[in-house]
Amino acid sequence: MAGGNGQRTSRNVLLGFAFDSDGHKRITTGENFKLIGGTQETHEEMTEKAIKINEKLSRRGKTLDNVSKAEFDDIAYSVGLKPFHKKDPSESN
Repeated sequence: MAGGNGQRTSRNVLLGFAFDSDGHKRITTGENFKLIGGTQETHEEMTEKAIKINEKLSRRGKTLDNVSKAEFDDIAYSVGLKPFHKKDPSESN
């Protein structure tokens, strides 16, 4: 995204990908989110959660650009998102 002086500006966005399919291609974009894929049901769930996250951020006077990781995690959990933990490469199966 280019700023007024030609420099690139960055901002945080929510990205949602669903890999189940019913033969339709679905893409939904909002001011700060992009959701791709999924069945109608899955895509609607992603959209609902993205909207709820934005509502909760707004109520707290926050945006994705200035919310702390801990506060975002709390909001995400409150709308039903589960935390994703990267697996340590040194751990074996």
